Amino acid sequence: MTSTGTLCNLAGPEGRKKRVAYFYDPDVGNYYYGQGHPMKPHRIRMTHSLLMHYGLHTKLEIFKPFPARDKDMCRFHSDDYVEFLRTVTPENQHEQLRMLKRFNVGEDCPVFDGLYQFCQTYTGGSVGGAVKLNHGHSDIAINWAGGLHHAKKCEASGFCYVNDIVLAILELLKYHARVLYIDIDIHHGDGVEEAFYTTDRVMTVSFHKFGDYFPGTGDLRDTGYGKGKHYSLNVPLHDGIDDDSYLSLFKPLISKVMDVFQPGAVVLQCGADSLSGDRLGCFNLSVRGHSECVRFLRSFNVPLLLLGGGGYTIRNVARCWCYETGVAVGLELEDRMPFNDYYEYFGPDYTLHITPSNMENQNSRAYLDSVRTRLLENLSKLQHAPSVPFHARAPDTQLPDEEEEEADTRPDDREADGDAPAVLEGPAAVKEEGKTGSKAAAAAGTAGVGAAAAAAAGGGGGGGGVTGGGGTATTEGKKRPLPEVSGRPPASRPPVKAKVEASLKAEPASIPARPAAPADKRT
Repeated sequence: MTSTGTLCNLAGPEGRKKRVAYFYDPDVGNYYYGQGHPMKPHRIRMTHSLLMHYGLHTKLEIFKPFPARDKDMCRFHSDDYVEFLRTVTPENQHEQLRMLKRFNVGEDCPVFDGLYQFCQTYTGGSVGGAVKLNHGHSDIAINWAGGLHHAKKCEASGFCYVNDIVLAILELLKYHARVLYIDIDIHHGDGVEEAFYTTDRVMTVSFHKFGDYFPGTGDLRDTGYGKGKHYSLNVPLHDGIDDDSYLSLFKPLISKVMDVFQPGAVVLQCGADSLSGDRLGCFNLSVRGHSECVRFLRSFNVPLLLLGGGGYTIRNVARCWCYETGVAVGLELEDRMPFNDYYEYFGPDYTLHITPSNMENQNSRAYLDSVRTRLLENLSKLQHAPSVPFHARAPDTQLPDEEEEEADTRPDDREADGDAPAVLEGPAAVKEEGKTGSKAAAAAGTAGVGAAAAAAAGGGGGGGGVTGGGGTATTEGKKRPLPEVSGRPPASRPPVKAKVEASLKAEPASIPARPAAPADKRT
């Protein structure tokens, strides 16, 4: 028993002790997409406060991520796009209208104060987690600020600007012959799928709502192209899916993937907009059902990178990612919530778990059976654990040495003696405001998507901010998180059909070669 919450060891293989690296920057909650925008980085601060008061910090190695550099982002994104993100501000954006349109920065992905620093922070955490896994310093790495899966090589999309997932996978490919990406966000992981659509070194599996819903991609029939044929797995779902229905697909499909593909590392995007009651979502998962995906993957004892993603009812996002942090370290958290900096957000029950609604599950048993059968047939066509030719391994991403950092920006690399980390410091909770304002309709149209981005190992970006303003509030020079302002869901952009032909004209893939050392080397 801790002073704030109860930690119970889990029994069985899932309770086996793991070395878990946790990446968190105390400034990430200060970035503000703007009034009425659904994406609120403040949810990351809420998650951190909650897991700290549960005492989970004593079981984690806590790191402040080093900001990703321009050249790190340009391993996937185009130079001119990264330069635009670096230089655009709310003050000068009116002078760059053509570039705003070109890079799809506007309503869904607005310009806000500190936009580029925000991208550097969440991307640095994901790449840093991949480095920890590559060198065998951790079994699991967590970056709840990451998981922005819609960003493309040359454009922002769906609140995402820099695709940290693609960059983290490229880092993992330096040490692992094969990497598996799994996406349980309610939206299709289009940016990541496109980036690796034509390779057999990365397999992407996405469980998402399909139909008249952003981004409009992720058809059951989209399975990859060329060498990547059958290495993209899409699981289209309907409204109201519950825990039992979801896991009846997730477990058999992922078991088959792990058996056939045999990845050296797994990346799991844990978007929490698939939870019941999400402002932009329409699934009916509980926190336990959502986290069962984490628990299941943890049991395979393969290096695992856990990332955030969507999630727009922020009190439930914090609940979910806090609980899943407990699952990662092998602990069961007490349902009754300890007092924390944002306690009033979780009323009136003040519990960790939520009760799913009584909405209709539109996924019939016959439909689920047909999807499962079709996808298992596709998996049966895969080459078992595809081999990769040996080449010289690409150099590791270099992280600055601590002594090169200024004292006031140096990260607390790990917790000692159960003390709370320096990054815990934060202001008192701010009350969540009622629904005010509205979210503008998403920008219409998008560039053709598909295998073209795959050939360039591309993803996509999207971010948020309010056109013409936004940012952090200050009190006597000290940053404080802005209150949450709810908004109505953005209208979906028109569905876009992936164009496989574009891949034939794309530049060569920039996927790192397999290391010359034995496959799946971990030091």
